[in-house]
This record gives sequence, structure tokens and C-alpha cells, in this order.
Amino acid sequence: MSDSEVAQAFGPRYPVVPGADFTTAPFGQTPSQTVGPYLHIALPWIDGPSVVRADAAGAMIVTVTIVDGSRTPVSDAMIETWQADAAGRFDHPDDPRGPASPTPPGFRGFGRAVADVSGTAAVRTVKPGPLPAENGRTEAPHIDLAIFGRGMLDRLVTRIYFPDEPSANAADPVLGTLTAEQRRKLIARRTAAGYHLDVVIQDSDPHGDETPFFEL
Repeated sequence: MSDSEVAQAFGPRYPVVPGADFTTAPFGQTPSQTVGPYLHIALPWIDGPSVVRADAAGAMIVTVTIVDGSRTPVSDAMIETWQADAAGRFDHPDDPRGPASPTPPGFRGFGRAVADVSGTAAVRTVKPGPLPAENGRTEAPHIDLAIFGRGMLDRLVTRIYFPDEPSANAADPVLGTLTAEQRRKLIARRTAAGYHLDVVIQDSDPHGDETPFFEL
């Protein structure tokens, strides 16, 4: 069947241009989809969990353990983290204060790690500084956390807050939209190496342990 016959039968697909390179055709944004069980093939990389060097000032380990509604570890989940540096700045032109050299040097802001058999993933980073928010308010130090997993057609997005910032947490405009019980689920606990957060990605009980997630 020729292209013209296809167009007549099924409607036009896209303009047919002889000799064009369709590998660069602008087909628009692809829909979100699960990372599947094969994420280990290409998504992780050796420096993915290292937001800072091991010898960086203030370096610490942040761990996240992910379990499902039956409290079974999600051993093939992947996490991504994004955060401000220790001074609460981003080395990026979209920072309304302007880009700033990272603190400590070498800090890159982004991390990616895959969970082990216990459902735990870890990144090496620094504690972020506070961030300016709308209406003159201030966001408490936090790490943005995205979770990907088999069968999840879209990532889950939440935050990691710190237990040693009670005043900042109380004034945080995002935490302020949650109930006291929901806020508690986003506060990490202190560990010998840094901080840890438990994440429950499914719970049929509306008053259960499911972690609050945010719609972006």
C-alpha cells in the first residue's frame, strides 16, 4: 500500500518528505512510562549516587528504604535526588538569585541510585541550606526525592526533611499544607552516617503509613 493509499484509508500520519531524516522529526513529548525490570542496563552509572566527593566538607550518606503496601521491600526501585547546595544555592541560571559556584566545590545537586534487596538506596551528599519561597517565606532545608519502579507508569515525588531543623520545618510552606501526621512521614531520622527516610509507596488505609507524594 502506498503512502497516499495509507493516508486515504487511515488519515495522514505525518508529512512524507523524500530524503528527510526522520530521526530528528519533532514528534512531541513522549508519555511517561515504567522503568521496568531492566533499568540496570543503562540508567545507573558509577558516579550516580555521588552528589559530592567523599572528601567534601559536610559529606554524609542519605539512605531511603522503599516498601510497598504489604511492607515488602521494593528491591528494583530507583531514586533520583535534587537539592540546593550547602548554602541553599543552585549553580543554574534558573535560580532567581542567579547562578552561584557550588558549596562545597564539585557539588552537582543531582543523584541517582538503585535500591538493593532490602529496598534501600543511598546517595552521598551534603545537607542543603534553606531556600527563599514566595511572599518572603523560606523553605526549610530539604531534598527532593523521585522514585521509579516496575509497574509505576509515572514517578512518585516527595521530599526529605531533617529532624534537626524544627523551627525551619514549622515555617516551611510545603510542610504547612500537610497534617501533622503527614509531616512526620517526611522527616528523616539521624543515623551515624547521615540521615534515613522510610518510604511506603502503597497503603489501602487512608490513615496508614503511605508517604505523602506531590503532584507536579
